Amino acid sequence: MNILLIAGGWSGEREVALSGARQIEKGLTALGHTVTLFDPARDLRGLYAATQGHDFAFINLHGSPGEDGLIQCLLERIGMPFQGSDARSSLLALNKAVAKQIFEAAGLDTPQWEFVPACHVNEWRPLLPFPIVVKPNTGGSSLGVGIIGDEEELDAYLATPEIAGQDLLAEVLIRGQELTCGVLDGETLPPILIRPKRGEFFDYDSKYQPGATEEICPAPVSDELTARLQSMARAAHDALGLSDYSRTDFMLAADGTPYLLEVNTLPGMTATSLLPQEAQAVGLSFEQLLARLIELGLRKKR
Repeated sequence: MNILLIAGGWSGEREVALSGARQIEKGLTALGHTVTLFDPARDLRGLYAATQGHDFAFINLHGSPGEDGLIQCLLERIGMPFQGSDARSSLLALNKAVAKQIFEAAGLDTPQWEFVPACHVNEWRPLLPFPIVVKPNTGGSSLGVGIIGDEEELDAYLATPEIAGQDLLAEVLIRGQELTCGVLDGETLPPILIRPKRGEFFDYDSKYQPGATEEICPAPVSDELTARLQSMARAAHDALGLSDYSRTDFMLAADGTPYLLEVNTLPGMTATSLLPQEAQAVGLSFEQLLARLIELGLRKKR
């Protein structure tokens, strides 16, 4: 097939998306497809025309645009099949404050939270007790995430250029182990235990610097906890109305309670990213995972 690989974009996660696209292009080429790379940041106006002569669009965008449903909405209007969730579900999942309401309605444990619109950031003082986690409401890759212990640290965080003009989400800090669990074609994958080797949490550097984090798959946890994580991941996937695949992030508190943080609708797709590791654990190579995602995208179109 002729595949349009849409990657890059203009979010803070642009370089991550382009890095993944290089590996996706190699994998798709190995499967016998002809691949054309399209970067919306360089020619958004040309996207409609770029789809002509292609059979499928493979999206590797993180943040907005990409996970916000904008690109998916245009592809749906054109009638171009693509992998992953539709525009509406993508938008719901990326907006953390909206997604959390859906999780709570589904009976899924998530840390207590507050939404702070950009217009109120300057005068905002949290109702939640310190310490708290503050992050952009529609961001990813841990960009702009801060662990805040008191009012002084909060003032310093709010003054950083990185979060200027953004809506924010604040959460009660859950101290414990970080885990993630994927869903592929309606089936849950083995969860991964994430152990950053430095820093307080799985931040941007821990995610993308080689050797900065220990990622153990399957996670060395009890069968009972594994089943609970998988059940929560599938329930969150379904509650948001997602399709094809997703990856749900958790914090495991000291008392053994898993708290759902967020759901990724376009998980990282390098060969060593978290969801491909989980797929590998059930016998799917990176190329086989790509082939499955294309099959799922075409199935929706049919």
